[in-house]
Amino acid sequence: MFKFLKKKVKAVLGRFTKKIEEEAPEEKITVTEKEAVAPPTEKEIKEITKEEKPELAEEIKEEKEKKEIEKKEKVAKTKKQKKTEKEEQKEEKKEEKPELAEEIKEEKEKKEIEKKAEETKQKEKEEQKEEKKEEEKEKKGFFAKIARTLTTKKLNEKKFEELFWDLEIALLENNVAVEVIEKIKQDLKKSLVDKPIPRSKINETITNSLHKSIEELFDVKEIDLVQEIKKKKPYVICFVGINGSGKTTTIAKIANWLKKQGFSVVLAAADTFRAAAIDQLQLHADKLGVKLIKHDYGSDPAAVAFDAIKHAESTGKDVVLIDTAGRIHSNVNLLDEMKKIIRIAKPDLKIFVGESITGNDCVEQAKKFNESIQIDAIILSKADIDEKGGAAISISYVTKKPILFLGVGQEYKDLEPFDKERLLANLGL
Repeated sequence: MFKFLKKKVKAVLGRFTKKIEEEAPEEKITVTEKEAVAPPTEKEIKEITKEEKPELAEEIKEEKEKKEIEKKEKVAKTKKQKKTEKEEQKEEKKEEKPELAEEIKEEKEKKEIEKKAEETKQKEKEEQKEEKKEEEKEKKGFFAKIARTLTTKKLNEKKFEELFWDLEIALLENNVAVEVIEKIKQDLKKSLVDKPIPRSKINETITNSLHKSIEELFDVKEIDLVQEIKKKKPYVICFVGINGSGKTTTIAKIANWLKKQGFSVVLAAADTFRAAAIDQLQLHADKLGVKLIKHDYGSDPAAVAFDAIKHAESTGKDVVLIDTAGRIHSNVNLLDEMKKIIRIAKPDLKIFVGESITGNDCVEQAKKFNESIQIDAIILSKADIDEKGGAAISISYVTKKPILFLGVGQEYKDLEPFDKERLLANLGL
C-alpha cells in the first residue's frame, strides 16, 4: 500500500537533506558562559569533532597524548627516587659496625623506610589531586571552547523555495491535493527557514516536520460507529458515490462487520437505475443472511429507502443500509434526486464511498458530494492496490470529514478501520 509514494518521498527527502547540507550557509552559534560551563557529553564531543569540527579531533588527540607522557614521566621519577634511597641505606649499613647496634639499626631503618614511604604516598596523593584539578580546569575550558563554536546550517526562504520544488513535484505526481501540498510546505518552512539546525539533525528535523504535518491532515472529529448505532434504533446509513466506486460491495462488507459487532441489519436496494444492481445486492443479502427491501427497476429510490426504514422499525432491526445509484458529481439532476432520498430517509450518517486509486478525482468527487448533501464520513475502496496514496492523504483535510474504513480486497472480511499511524508507517514516516 502506497509503495510508490513511499519510495518517491524517501528519495526526495534524501536529496532535500543533501542539498541543505551542501548549499545552506554554515553559522557559528555563540553560547553564554553559563551555558558553556556545563561540558558536553563524550558522545556530543565525538559528534562535534566527527561531523562538525574535524580540526578539533586533532587537538583532543594531542591533549590526550600530552597527559599520557606527563603521567609516565612522573611514574619513572618516583621509581628512580625510591631506588636511590634504597642504595643509600645499603651504604650506611656497610660503614657501621653491625656487631654493636644491629638491632637498633634495623629498627631505625625500618622506621625511616616506613616514614619515607608514607611521605611519598602522601606526596603522590597531593600530586594526583592537583593534576586532577588541573585536568578539570583544562577540560572545562576546552569543552566551553567547543560549546561556543557549534556549527549549524541556516536556510533562507529563497533557498527553501528552490529545494521544496522537488518534493512538491513528487507529491503532485502521487495525486496529493494542492491544498495539502501547500499546508506541508508552510509547515516545513516554519521548521526550517531561518532556524539554526545542527548538521547531524537536518534529516531528522525534516522527517519529523513532515510526519507532524501529515498527521495533522487527519485532525477531524472522529466517529465511533458502534457507539453511535447504540444511541438510536433503527440507525440509518446512506451510501453515496459515483458509478463503479465499489458502493454495493462496500455495503455488503459493512453489513458483515455490523453483524460481527452484534447488530441486526436491513439492506435497501435504492439503486433502481443500474442494470443488475438489485440482483447484485440480493446475492450479498443471501450470503450474509440479512433482509433486503427492494422495488422494481425504475421505481422511486426514495420510496425504497422509506419502506426499508419502516420494515426495520416494525421488526426491531438495529441498522438500515441504503444503497443509492452511482452518479457523476457534476450531474445536477442526479444530485437533486439524491437530495430527495436524503430528505425522505433522513439518514443518521451519510457515507461517501470513493476509489482510492483515482487520487485527485476521488477527492474532487467527495468535495462536490459534501457541498451537495453534507457527507459525514468516508470509506476508500481498493486501497490495497493504491501505490500512490494521494486520496488517502488528502481527502479528510479537504472535506474535514473522517475516513472510517479502507477496503483492502474483495472478500467481506477485507475492511480495515482507518488508522492514521498505519498510513504514516506505510509512507515510511
